[in-house]
Formats: sequence, C-alpha cells, structure tokens
Amino acid sequence: MSLVHHENAEKHIISGDSGNEPEDSNRQEDGTKKHSKCFSHSDLLLVSRRYAYGSVTKRWQAKRRLEFIRNGDAPELSKIDNMRLFRFAYLLLLCLAAAAEAQNSPPATTKTAVFAGGCFWCIQPAFDKAPGVLKTTVGYCGGTEPNPTYALVGSEKTNYRESIQIAYDPAKISYEQLLDIYWKQIDPTQSDGQFTDIGPSYRAAIFYGSDEEKKVAETSKEKLAHSGKFKKPIVTEILPAMKFYPAEDYHQKYYQQNPEHFEAFEHGSGRVSFQKKNWGDKP
Repeated sequence: MSLVHHENAEKHIISGDSGNEPEDSNRQEDGTKKHSKCFSHSDLLLVSRRYAYGSVTKRWQAKRRLEFIRNGDAPELSKIDNMRLFRFAYLLLLCLAAAAEAQNSPPATTKTAVFAGGCFWCIQPAFDKAPGVLKTTVGYCGGTEPNPTYALVGSEKTNYRESIQIAYDPAKISYEQLLDIYWKQIDPTQSDGQFTDIGPSYRAAIFYGSDEEKKVAETSKEKLAHSGKFKKPIVTEILPAMKFYPAEDYHQKYYQQNPEHFEAFEHGSGRVSFQKKNWGDKP
C-alpha cells in the first residue's frame, strides 16, 4: 500500500467523505511529500488504524442508540441521571403526602352552634346530612346544675333543654344556613314544647355565642315571620349560650342505633306530618 493511499484513507475516515469525488492531483502530491518527511510507513498505518477504530466505535454507538429508539428501549442512565430521577421521585412523594394531609386535616377555622328543638333524637339526622357539618352531639343546655343527666333534665326541675351542638366549617356552610335547616325541624309557633313532647326541657331555643350570631338569628327569625309560612307568630326564643353538656352515649345518633323505634317515634309525635304540610317533602 502506497503512502498516498494511506493518506487518502486517513482523510476518508476523519472527514467522512465517500471517496468518490476526485482529489486535486497537485494538492495530493504536495500532501504526500509533506507528510512523508514526518511519518514512516508503519507510523501512518498505526494512525490510520486508530482513526478507523474510533470511527467504527462511534458508528456502533450511534447504531445502538437508533435501535433503542426504534425498539422503545431506554438507554442505560448515568449515575447523575439516576440521582436526578431519584430526587424528582422523592419530591413528588413529598407533594402527594402534603396534599393528602391537607385533605384529611381539619379546617383552619371550626365554629359551633347550639339549638334546642324538642326531642334531640329527631333534630340530629338533618344536620348530620348537611355538607360542611363536621360533627353533631346531642345534650343539654340552658341550666346551671353541673353534669346533668337525662333523668334530671326529664324531671323538669331544671332550666336545661334537650339540645344539639353542631361543629361546622364556616367556609362550607354558614350560621344562617344552619338556621334554615333548624327552622324546618321544629314548630316555631309552639311555646310549651315540641309536638307531643310537652314541658320546659322540650322548648325550642337558639343559643347564640356572639353578638354576630344573635344578629343573624334575629334576622332569620324575622325573615321567617314575614314569609307567610305560618299564620301564628314565631315564638322560638333566642338566648345567650350557656355550658353545653353532652348526653349519654345511648342518645347519640339514636336514629342509627335504634332505627325502627326512632322512625315510629318520629311519625307518632306528629313531627313528620307537620314538616310535610309546611315544607313539602321532609327536609
């Protein structure tokens, strides 16, 4: 193999030329003379092989990348890529955990409302179904004796009334909306009790916890009075809140613990028929 052929091979490997185009004869000759003074035949052959090997390696790598793309296979990730992927996955998990915690955590602001509406068994279901209500507890409010019991309140020797305490999220339901639900559970024109439950402990009342609640309750009561819904005057009292005591466990969500007895009592008291007459379907 001549020196010129080696040089042409070297140029072909480095430049990537196809070798089909004719070389300038003068330039080829000058190049031959120039390089013949610097390299021996064996040196030039070594250089040619080195470039040829590098070119073949690069071609093989390019071919492998193309096969990866065609087959849908991902190339092997470097350590840096793996670290970046791990960090991204870790941050994603942190974001998902924070979102789940925010969803399950209680609202930043929780308020309570206390209403008396006759038998506390009967007024609990409607509030439990209301969106924005977090918890309901039936109990006693309005008296002064500590730790009242059902027997004590039922003796009608105290000022306690069967009541319900409602914990709610004001961002989802307002105090005024709670009052709208409350009015539909009672007979606001009855002053001696509620329906067939007669006595001081069954009298209806709205226990306000602030001046704002008092104002909202008075406005709501006046709105109901002018609605034409009832011919008799609205006599439900609006009173300052006093300490609320939860009732015994067997009274909590009685409609779930004893559904058959609850339904019979609710219908038998006349509450359901009153609601249908004045509000249509049971609210």
